[in-house]
Amino acid sequence: MSEHTTEKRTEAKVTEANSAALELAKLTEQERNEGLHEIADAIDDSHEEILEANDEDVEEAEQLLEDGEYTQALVDRLELSPSKLDSITEMVRSVADQEDPLGKTLAARRLDEGLELYKQSVPIGVIGTVFESRPDALVQIAALSLKSGNAVILKGGSEAASSNRVLYEIIREATADLPEGWAQLIEAREDVNTLLEMDGSVDLLMPRGSSEFVSYIQDNTSIPVLGHTEGICHVFVDTAADLSMAADIAFDAKVQYPAVCNAVETLLVHEDVAEEFLPEIASRYQEAEVELRGDEAARELVEMNEATEEDWSSEYGDLILAVKIVDSLDSAIDHVNTYGSKHTDSIVTDDAERASIFMRSIDSASVFHNASTRFSDGYRFGLGAEVGISTGKTHARGPVGLEGLTTYKYHLEGSGQQVASYAGDDPKPFLHEEFDGEWIPGQLSE
Repeated sequence: MSEHTTEKRTEAKVTEANSAALELAKLTEQERNEGLHEIADAIDDSHEEILEANDEDVEEAEQLLEDGEYTQALVDRLELSPSKLDSITEMVRSVADQEDPLGKTLAARRLDEGLELYKQSVPIGVIGTVFESRPDALVQIAALSLKSGNAVILKGGSEAASSNRVLYEIIREATADLPEGWAQLIEAREDVNTLLEMDGSVDLLMPRGSSEFVSYIQDNTSIPVLGHTEGICHVFVDTAADLSMAADIAFDAKVQYPAVCNAVETLLVHEDVAEEFLPEIASRYQEAEVELRGDEAARELVEMNEATEEDWSSEYGDLILAVKIVDSLDSAIDHVNTYGSKHTDSIVTDDAERASIFMRSIDSASVFHNASTRFSDGYRFGLGAEVGISTGKTHARGPVGLEGLTTYKYHLEGSGQQVASYAGDDPKPFLHEEFDGEWIPGQLSE
């Protein structure tokens, strides 16, 4: 297929999504929820077909793993199973059960008697997503987009092409009664370049991948970008930590599922507790086959590989952990803010004041006290699911669920007012009174 033909095909898909977005915005919550339940039921009925396609992707990925082109972490994220498919459908149904993010009155202000302004939550419009490796991400993003009334352009990685294609077709067929084209699948790299140029039709881009990949997207488009980048997460074991709790948290944060962005990559330990804490946790890590890479002070206490400067800013996505001993709370904070990716960081301490200082000082989307970094997740946060974890500061931050996929507009209800009455030599004053009220079309509050 020629480059010109590919470009035209992508433009047609985006144009169709743009039209669908206008129709989606008119649907009731019940209609959107019915679509989500149809998707969940269809996935439940298609396990064999999905797993067959996924086997093709995994087989090819394992070959590339042997050739050194892929990592084990990528293969782990790629693989589906019957239990994972059950989790996917549970996620879709949980999104349907979430409170409707649309049509909420975010603020109400009386400008004058009989003149009322309402700030209402509405869909963003057309969202373009580029993600890699995890085919379940396609379903998560599509489900959240539908619930929030957005049309979506889906671009997964080539390593999951067969899985993504099957899942997309299942979603498309299950929602045949919804506005046609509300979800679109693009597959070629050239499609992405065309998408980046369509600022008149695409309202938001959400790339999920490395910092370099997100930066490439940001540098090559004028469409607003909500970046979902790597997770260089930290656990800091403070001098006032309950060391048994700290060991459990540090172990869970690394071992429970090391291939994801909210797994810990660097363990910081206060020097006052290092001698007691490090040998114990190192033994647990050794049993779990975790490779430790430590600074000089850590290597004096436990046998481990030497950490390089690169290790402090690495997202391993694997059973590898960097270990550093720090001499103070301030040193821990400085290290996290210097090398972290603004994703998720945790302090383990029984000192509430020190926890407060850490949590207020760390410039990350999520900062935890006495909890594993693995809790940084849309489902665990009660958001139903997430389109990703935003490490930026606008317009959404942390796990981005339904609220992050909405914007707002103003509705003004009047009773014949004219601006001329509020201007001139003797202008009528505005009231500008905030009040509790919900927007009801065609009605003013009593």
